[in-house]
Amino acid sequence: MLANFHTHTTLCDGKDTPEEMAKEAYRQGFSILGFSGHMDSDIHMDIAAYYREIGRLKALYEGRMEIITGVELDCLYAPACAKEADYIIGSTHFVQAEDGTLISVDSDAEELVLLCGRYFGGDYYKLARAYYDLEAQVYERTGCTFIGHFDLVVRFNDERHFLDETDRRYREGALSAMEALVRHGVPFEINTGAVNRGRKKDLYPSRFLLKALHDMGGEILINSDAHQKELLSGGFDQAVASAISCGFTHTNVLTKRQGKLAWQQVPLDTFGTRI
Repeated sequence: MLANFHTHTTLCDGKDTPEEMAKEAYRQGFSILGFSGHMDSDIHMDIAAYYREIGRLKALYEGRMEIITGVELDCLYAPACAKEADYIIGSTHFVQAEDGTLISVDSDAEELVLLCGRYFGGDYYKLARAYYDLEAQVYERTGCTFIGHFDLVVRFNDERHFLDETDRRYREGALSAMEALVRHGVPFEINTGAVNRGRKKDLYPSRFLLKALHDMGGEILINSDAHQKELLSGGFDQAVASAISCGFTHTNVLTKRQGKLAWQQVPLDTFGTRI
């Protein structure tokens, strides 16, 4: 079973067209490919054109590879744009300051330094707590099918060491948000994107948080957050190994083969197998 549900293209901020991504997925032996164009305050698509193009590819690959239409919807963006999507990734890319200013946690480190100083007095633990307080609401705000890159707030931490991820001030907010989301029954993705692009050594969520997710009874799926075709299955081996080390025995994939979106459990020792 080889599948990915977090896929970006030239219709948002990806490097390859939807057709090029589908062609490469099929070449690699994918069973299922889900597209998930961005809809947020920073990056968003011509949503009608997106739905048309993915619909065309669905028809083109019918009977050979299942293609599903998703949207990556930001926690602070209007969910109406996703009403025709098969599934929604609920992601938090911003923290909102009291005056309404949106602070991106993953676009630019220098801007983050500036805005953290202006709105949080330079206290990255306060910023992280604000992020997780918002992340705890991502299901209620978006109605998402699964949670995207849960701990994105540490995007720059490898290079800038803004905060200590073992510190109680950080972990309390993260664990509180995770516990709230687990109660909704939505899976969390293990996102390999930052590792694939050389941005981080660890996956999202970190191993500590992934183990906590297992202990809370949470569910997972594995995604590459691919912005280019060569990375469609990048990091899957690392994700599988990390999941197994934290006690998980299966991952989950989405399918719509019977006309209705459904989760399917896949043993971790078979995920990533090319057919």
